[in-house]
Amino acid sequence: MTVVQVTDLVKRYKNAAALDGVSLTLQENVIYGLLGRNGAGKTTLMSILTAQNFATSGEVSVFGENPYENSRVLGRICFVRESQRYPDDARPVHAFRMAAMFFPHWNQDLADELIDAFQLPMKTRIKKLSRGQLSAVGVIIGLASRAELTFFDEPYLGLDAVARQIFYDRLLADYAEHPRTIVLSSHLIDEVADLIERVIVIDRGRIILDEETDAVRGRASTIIGDAVAVDAFTAGREVLHRESLGRVASATLLGELDTQDRAQLAASGLEVGAVSLQQLIVRLTQHDAESSVAASAAATTPAEGARR
Repeated sequence: MTVVQVTDLVKRYKNAAALDGVSLTLQENVIYGLLGRNGAGKTTLMSILTAQNFATSGEVSVFGENPYENSRVLGRICFVRESQRYPDDARPVHAFRMAAMFFPHWNQDLADELIDAFQLPMKTRIKKLSRGQLSAVGVIIGLASRAELTFFDEPYLGLDAVARQIFYDRLLADYAEHPRTIVLSSHLIDEVADLIERVIVIDRGRIILDEETDAVRGRASTIIGDAVAVDAFTAGREVLHRESLGRVASATLLGELDTQDRAQLAASGLEVGAVSLQQLIVRLTQHDAESSVAASAAATTPAEGARR
């Protein structure tokens, strides 16, 4: 079942486009990774889908309806965001009580288990909590809500490695027992790579990748060896990144290698290295930025020549 349908979504702030023609579909009971650089449009997209922001144009459907001022839809959504605000005198216990009243599938036993796991001080005012403890409050609400559609916007900020692993483990365990649609926005791509089932990459307000995670794996390879041989092999192929040191070069190549390719690499004395999901996304967004710069330079060159 389709949970979210977005068509040609645009969000503009004065002359800047935070989202530029975004179209995507989120299906029921899938963990999505919404990935991209700072300022790419991830939080803006999630804010619009949860009716906390307004689109300039385009269509948004959540559970088959417009989410704005729609209690039928909003009661089925949980949005855990890094900038969540609470009243000055609020304590974690107050936040959890409010969540229990708002979310129909709230599970207090899970909340209590997570409170112990994160060692969260329940009597401390939220504004006095550390960055990691504040993140733990959001993570607990996001998991214990068991909302049909849950967004985690950078949920790990301030959490140490142990606390992040607790979050990942509990998310997977509870998702296995209570499937729902989860959208996880994170910069720690390699850490969440084994959690997400589908990868959505947004860059400069546009979707540049929307595929199953398993399909993305193996989409790119790093070719390493003599610079001349590397250039010969990569000629005519899509190279995401190239760097060299002396006579040795490495090139990140987009596209799967077939048996003939691997035989050619072996004959040329070239090594093949795997590219992690994080490396691939970094290279894709770098490639996009470099292409934009090149295109801009090409477009301005004739005008500059005319002025001369």
